[in-house]
Amino acid sequence: MSTPPAAARPEHQRGPVLLRRSQIPGTTTDQRLLESRGPSEWVHTDPWRVMRITSEFVEGFGLLSELPAAVSVFGSARTRTDTPEYAAAVALGAGLARAGYAVITGGGPGTMEAVNRGASEAGGVSVGLGIELPFEQRLNDWVDVGINFRYFFARKTMFVKYAQAFVILPGGFGTLDETFEALTLVQTHKVNKFPVILFGSAYWQGLIDWIRAAVLPGGKISAADLELIQVCDEVSDVVARIDAAAADRSEQQLAEQRAGATTTRDGQ
Repeated sequence: MSTPPAAARPEHQRGPVLLRRSQIPGTTTDQRLLESRGPSEWVHTDPWRVMRITSEFVEGFGLLSELPAAVSVFGSARTRTDTPEYAAAVALGAGLARAGYAVITGGGPGTMEAVNRGASEAGGVSVGLGIELPFEQRLNDWVDVGINFRYFFARKTMFVKYAQAFVILPGGFGTLDETFEALTLVQTHKVNKFPVILFGSAYWQGLIDWIRAAVLPGGKISAADLELIQVCDEVSDVVARIDAAAADRSEQQLAEQRAGATTTRDGQ
């Protein structure tokens, strides 16, 4: 059978997309939009998900772009309110707020609630970035600025983009995921002068010992990579380290600006 000439082939143009033969839909996009009834599966298709993903980035950037200098703090959602860990998290949130930093948490219960509570009670900016989960969770009552995300990767971008540092309190798989993602970004120079601080040496020492005893000797990281991890037990120490990194970052930016100005003058 001969192939029909191009002009005779049935085809359908949907924006920049060309569809032919069995791929041609029976209705138009406008028709489906204006139809008040009918299948709703289209809102769950991958192209539509792209729009939802884009909207999450737009909402997040719009909400957080005017924050003051901020610190992202992570920790377990399972921390009970009557534990020393909860009290330490409240103190950390308050200390960061008094030092002029907004705090950003996952917005949930436990450690996240404690950090938000400390920041809010100290008069600081308390931010919560929630996530849609099958078993959790509403934003805690101490969040002053909050947004809920569908997608982890969009949420993680907000944690990094608007933070001066990560402080990690005791936590489980989610906390460990956030910890090593932060370390990877620093290791690969995606972010610079970005402290990653583990708060609570009693909890984290086993992890540090394993990295020193197994990961480093096995050649999986370099000695310099190990130095990317900082461990603190005092709120004042955490704040001092973040302040020092911010000062270093400012000096580096000024030096780069001066170098750029010199290059421009020499080029003229």
